[in-house]
Parts: sequence; structure tokens; C-alpha cells
Amino acid sequence: MTASKNMKKADPAQARQDKPACLKTAGTRPLLPEIEMKRLVQELEIHQIELEIQNEELRQAQEALEISRNAYAELYDFAPAGYFSFDRQGLVRSVNLPGAQLLGIERQRLLGMPMSLWIADADGRELFSKHCADVLSKEGDGLCEIWLQRSDGIMFLARLRSIAKYPVEGTHGDIRSMIADVTEQIQLKTALQNAHDQLEQKVAERTRELIQANERLVQEIAVRKDTEEALRLAFKEIKELKDRLLAENVYLQHEVARKFNFGEIIGQSSAISQVFDKIEQIAPQNTTVLLQGETGCGKGVVARAIHARSLRKDRPMVTINCTALPANLIESELFGREKGAFTGANARQMGRFELADGGTIFLDEIGEMPLELQCKLLRVIQDGEFERLGSPRTIKVDVRIIAASNRNLEEEIKNGSFREDLYYRLNVFPIAIPPLRARKEDIRLLVDFFVAKFNKKIGKRIQTIPKEALEALENYDWPGNVRELESVIERATIISQGPSLRILDQFNASFKSNEPSGSDVKALADLEHDHILHVLRKTNWRVEGKNGAAAILDINPSTLRARMRKLGIQRNNS
Repeated sequence: MTASKNMKKADPAQARQDKPACLKTAGTRPLLPEIEMKRLVQELEIHQIELEIQNEELRQAQEALEISRNAYAELYDFAPAGYFSFDRQGLVRSVNLPGAQLLGIERQRLLGMPMSLWIADADGRELFSKHCADVLSKEGDGLCEIWLQRSDGIMFLARLRSIAKYPVEGTHGDIRSMIADVTEQIQLKTALQNAHDQLEQKVAERTRELIQANERLVQEIAVRKDTEEALRLAFKEIKELKDRLLAENVYLQHEVARKFNFGEIIGQSSAISQVFDKIEQIAPQNTTVLLQGETGCGKGVVARAIHARSLRKDRPMVTINCTALPANLIESELFGREKGAFTGANARQMGRFELADGGTIFLDEIGEMPLELQCKLLRVIQDGEFERLGSPRTIKVDVRIIAASNRNLEEEIKNGSFREDLYYRLNVFPIAIPPLRARKEDIRLLVDFFVAKFNKKIGKRIQTIPKEALEALENYDWPGNVRELESVIERATIISQGPSLRILDQFNASFKSNEPSGSDVKALADLEHDHILHVLRKTNWRVEGKNGAAAILDINPSTLRARMRKLGIQRNNS
């Protein structure tokens, strides 16, 4: 239909020219054949459809372009800096939202206005003009800093980074600039530079002071140099004398210690000197040692002396008293336990052998160890390994064993309470500790030592010991050995009021007696018998425990039982 209308509006002269000669008829208007007419109509309809398709494509392209333009406009308006475009005369042609906010004016009011209106001074305007000319005259970007003034009068230092947008057909080209407020940045930079300058100044002043001090020090050194040379010669002579005195002192101390005091062991008798010799022989070795002697004779002291002179002295010496622990806990104490190994084992615990690894373990009163644990101890001595209670993992240790017993272990073997193979493993190097009655010549030294010890501990100033008291002490049999003597001296020190040592009241009669020494000892033994018997009756014959007779008498339960046997004290005949 559209094509037909277009045909009617066509130029008649042109139509006449286009008609073929065969269609012309004389005296009538020439007409196209019907077939040709239909063809033309179809071509026009097809052309119309193509135009409509092109229009739709153009519309869609325009919508996409509008969406893209909006997206870029948002990016442009929310950029972190102000973006401006200027023409060659410096007029604002476009600006984003941050740029308008930077100058404190609406964006629409900026368009077409000269940028120079917001430049704070004439030098800045001249610099801006030169900046624009330089940008337009060369490729790349230009950079300058000028002071701008907001619409509210506030000035700030702006940094412009610009590039030239060269003209295209139909345009004149412009300048694209990014403007940022760098006032705070410049202020910080200035403050940093000022601080740096001040620091440099202080360093220079301090350097001058140090140089002057160094010069004074050099002068002092020069003054003292001669004096030092003289002192050096004097010090050399003093050192030679000091070394000689030190050597003599070490020698004398060694001789005194050898004669009277071997570590914590005090004595000069032949019996104790033999013990000193054996300690010297065995201490540097890793050999197992068996100490045998009565209760209180100093087996623990000898064990510490051996450890202190061994190669293991920097490692710990761990002590365990086999009589002080219940039989069901000795294994746990020796070898450790895992959590839950038995009822009440709420945490993992290392055993004494692990704690003593690399050092020494002292098993006091080894004869009291339960028979079932002796085989485990034998394995540790032979192979150096064991397992914790509740754990299958084997632990290896390097431990030196020192054992002690106040029992006759050979008799215990015959009685079936001690393993013979363990005895032979322990008895590699036996040391017999003599009882105090076998070395009575050491009692005077021990008394002096204990008096000095308790003077310092208690705060007394006892200076003399009555001769008759000392003789009584030397004549006493001392079944509790050195431990008993120490307890007696401590109690005597406590009750002594003057500078003279006063022996306990229950022994005063014996000490002050003029009878022969045999009578004195007998009287003392009788007093001891009565005193022990009195305490036992008071405790209802309870020997051990917190309120037992041993605790009241302040002696070891084993010592108390030994005295009871010696004095013939029995419950059924008393």
C-alpha cells in the first residue's frame, strides 16, 4: 500500500521516460504491464521491512548506548578525585561531582565559567595558563600545583595532572585534568622535614659534645697512662703473692678437709678415714655402690659425697626412702605411672628413675623393698630400662645407683626376703659405715660442729662445753649414732641459757656424776630405758605415725625399735 502511494507521487516526466516504448499508445497515457507492477510493489514492501528492521536495531543500539553512558557517568561522578575538562581559553566544559564539591559550587554553575575565577592569586593564574599551553603543545601529561579558593573562601593547595585531548572533526579539542587536594599531604611533608631538620641539628650538637668529651677523655688517659704502668708492676707482684697464698690455702683446706671434714662427713678417726679413701676411689666411676651401716650413721651423707665427687655432679641426685612409702606406691614412685593406671591416678607422673636420668638415684633402706619390685629394679640395673605403670612403652635411662641398708642383707637372703641376684648386683662396691661408738674420737669434732650449726640456726652464743658433759657423751653407746648425737646437741642448745652448753635434764645426773665412766654409761642407759618406756606407755605402744613414740622422741622409727631391742623393752613384759 505504501509502495502504491509512492508510485502515484512519482514524477510523470520521469515515469514517461522509464516506460518502455512498447507500452506507449497513441493518444493515451502509457501504462506498466500488470506483472511489472506487482514486482515493483513487492520490492517496495521488502525495502520497507528492511527499513523497519534497521530502525529497531538502531533503537536497541541507542538504548545500550544510553545504559553504557549512564554507567560511565556514575563512575565519573563517584571517582575519588575531581575531573575537569577545559577548552583552550580555560573555560570549564565538563566537571564531575567530586570536582564541583572540591570548589564548593554546583556543577551546572561551573560549566562555561573560566577556571581562573577559583585560582587564589595572580601567580597561580599565570601558572595555570602556562600549564594549559604546555599540555596542548606536547604529548604526555603535565603536572602543576596551584592554590585554589572555594566558594566559601577556604583555600587549599591543588595538584593538577593534565593531558591534551586532540580535536576530531567538528571539535576544537580540550584539556582533561585531574585535580586533588594535597594540602594535608604537603603539611605532613613539611612537618616531617622540620622534624628531620631538628633531629639533624640535635645530632650535630650531640656529636660536638661527644667529640669534646672524647678529647677530655683522651687527655685523662694520657695523664693516667704513666700511673697505670706503675700500677701494673704492682699488680703483677700482688698477683704472684695472691696465687701463692691461694695455692697454699687450697692445699691447707684439702688437708683439713681430708683430716676432719669430707664434705658433710666430719671425723679424723681411722675408721672414718677408710670410708674417705673408698669414696675417693669409687666416686669418679659409674659403679653401683652399697652402703651398709646402722640407722643414723650417715649413709645419706656418704651417698651425697660420692655424687658430689662424681662426673654426674651437675645432674640431680634423687633420693627415695623405701620405708617411707606404702608398698603399693613404691613402684609408681620409682618407675612412674600413666593416667588411669590405677584408681586415683588422675594424671601422668614421671618416676624417680626418669628424674634422675644422667644423675644418681639413692635407694635408702633397700632391704625394705617388696620382693615383687626387686626383679624390676634388677632389670633397671642390668639393662637401664623399665616401663611406667599402665604403659607398654619401654623407657631407657642412664642412672647410677647407690643403695643403703641398715639390715644384714645376707641374712635377709637366707630368710627369703631379699633376692640374691639383686644383692650381687648392688654389692659391686660395698662401703661399711662405722657406727659412732666405733669412732668415739670423732665425737668432740661432731659436738663442736653441731654447736656451731645450732648457734647460727637458733641464734645462741654457746662457746664452751663442760668437760664432764663431753666425757659423758664420749662414753655413751649411741645406738642412734650421729643422728642421735645431733638431736641431743640441738635440744641442749635450745635449753642452754648462758655461754656454756647444758645437756638435757634427763642426762644431767649422769653427766655430773663423779662415778667411773662405766657407771655413768649404765646410769644414762637406765634413764633412756625409763624415758622410752614412759613415752611408749603414753602412746599406748604406738611406735610410728604422727602421734607415735618415734615422733615424740624425734628419732627414726627404726632407731627406736633398735633401742627397744637393745634395752630389752617389750610390751608383754613391761
